[in-house]
Amino acid sequence: MSYCVNCGVELDAALKSCPLCHTPVINPAELKKAQPDFPYPQQKGQVEVVKRKDLGILITIVLSATALSCGLLNLLVFTGNLWSLLIIGICILLFVFTLPAVICTRLPIYLSLLLDGIAIGVYLYMITYLTPSPRWFWQLAVPIVVLVTALVEIFTFLVRRLPVSIISTALYIFAEAAVLCMGIELFVHRFTGTTLRLSWSAVVLTACGIIVAALVTILSKRRLRDAVQRRLHF
Repeated sequence: MSYCVNCGVELDAALKSCPLCHTPVINPAELKKAQPDFPYPQQKGQVEVVKRKDLGILITIVLSATALSCGLLNLLVFTGNLWSLLIIGICILLFVFTLPAVICTRLPIYLSLLLDGIAIGVYLYMITYLTPSPRWFWQLAVPIVVLVTALVEIFTFLVRRLPVSIISTALYIFAEAAVLCMGIELFVHRFTGTTLRLSWSAVVLTACGIIVAALVTILSKRRLRDAVQRRLHF
């Protein structure tokens, strides 16, 4: 039984309009189908993804413009010293660091790390033009950069070629930290002309040696390794 929504008169099921006021008879089920459940479109828009090539072009232009502008300002306006070399060097560093992620995505990681080390060396060499002598660069900066680059390359090789876990990663980090500290202290002694000996780095070496020995023991004993992983939840 249905009734007119306007005048309330009883309607026959076959009627399309009210016989008294001629108001159209609408089935509520059809009305629900005709109207959407939500007043807004359900299809979400999608922003077009920026292509890496276009992003690389943008980064290259911005860094090149920054380096060129600072170079011209240094050459024509602020001519007191070669301050622009610092900014140009930073632009070179940023370009080299973003090179494998944006421009050359298929660049081998070992070559990318090597380029990063070379870029840092070039930047430090630019700083020598602002210092009285380049001796610190050849006797201190270059050996440290070479050592750090070699350690990063070795760490990357170990992580990529050997089974990786938190314990093994910690082992590599502590072992390389000891080597790095010893190398830095010996390079400093060589630069200052003092006797080549270990002092503060010997403390680091002792602590790292104990940790490395413990980690090697854990890795070599399967039951011990499993027990440590269960208790530390990794």
